[in-house]
Amino acid sequence: MNKKLLLLLSLFFSLSTFSQKYDFQVIKEITCAEVIDQQNTGTCWSFSTTSFLEAEIIRTTGVKIDLSEMYNVRNIYLDKADNYVMRQGKTQFGEGGLNHDVINSARKYGLALQNDFSGKIKPDDKYDHSKMVSELEEILKKAVAETPAKYPNWKTDYKAVLDRYMGETEYVSPIVKEAVSTIYLINFDDYVTITSFTHEPVYSKFILNIPDNFSNGYFYNLSLDEFIQNIDYALDKGFTIALDSDVSESTFSGQFGIAVIPQNETDNKTILTEIKPEKMITPEYRQAEFENYNTMDDHLMHIIGKAKDQKGNLYYKVKNSWGTKSGRNGFVYMSVAYLKLKAISVLVHKDGLMSSTKKSLGL
Repeated sequence: MNKKLLLLLSLFFSLSTFSQKYDFQVIKEITCAEVIDQQNTGTCWSFSTTSFLEAEIIRTTGVKIDLSEMYNVRNIYLDKADNYVMRQGKTQFGEGGLNHDVINSARKYGLALQNDFSGKIKPDDKYDHSKMVSELEEILKKAVAETPAKYPNWKTDYKAVLDRYMGETEYVSPIVKEAVSTIYLINFDDYVTITSFTHEPVYSKFILNIPDNFSNGYFYNLSLDEFIQNIDYALDKGFTIALDSDVSESTFSGQFGIAVIPQNETDNKTILTEIKPEKMITPEYRQAEFENYNTMDDHLMHIIGKAKDQKGNLYYKVKNSWGTKSGRNGFVYMSVAYLKLKAISVLVHKDGLMSSTKKSLGL
């Protein structure tokens, strides 16, 4: 074989080594409900957590049910309104929320089936809350400006808007009415939110100051390595995870179903379709990106498994709520580097935590 041919073959194998299209092999997948679409609403937090609770019911009972995302949304809008008015408008009001808000709502109002409350006036309607949120906010601002004493019917007006856009809940019978359900084996007190930030002590329980944490939910703080170790442990033990993450990076692609952090910015486009080296994520870099607003809580999803590419790199299989036409049949493959940098927090059953972590957190 001549030198020229050897050189060409060497170049071919070199290029094929460094420029490979993604070929994912799922190595762990936990049963979950079908991918659905939140459409024109900012309610990913409910879709994420509702999917998580559906998976929990499957895990504990083997029963597959379709819970209503919008039942949680409508109920939480009531709590958001009280919070906004009593804080005299000095808090955020909008469509955003967090995983623990659904747990709080479920504990207070219960969970309902999709067939019992769709959150639509007509079955064929698409979800679109843009006008509804505007009208709700207008009522709240009026209540604050005039004071509730001078606008005593603000709650009635507010509820009427919810009824008009989402439907009434008076005749909905929740399937889970108590904090502990003996039928679906759900105890809402068993769910904890873990995170990793350096501005709070490791193993502390603190309120994370992010805009959507209107309910002042608590987070348990871990080192970054232990944070990731517990995510892996939970998945390996059959527990799914509700994820709060930043998806504003250009390397989070709903189109290609990939979420990665390239080592070199010049790879920002090619890494969406080809395997490229990724950045090493340190706790310090993660903290800095959070504090400079490059990492924000702008989307919540549901981790249901793990996969690897043909080079052995690990990814998390993440269920999104943008419909099956998005990503890879509605799923996103998120690299470890992306999760390390961009995951604000995760909600998990406390039995999905490592025993050493549970002990350190006093759970």
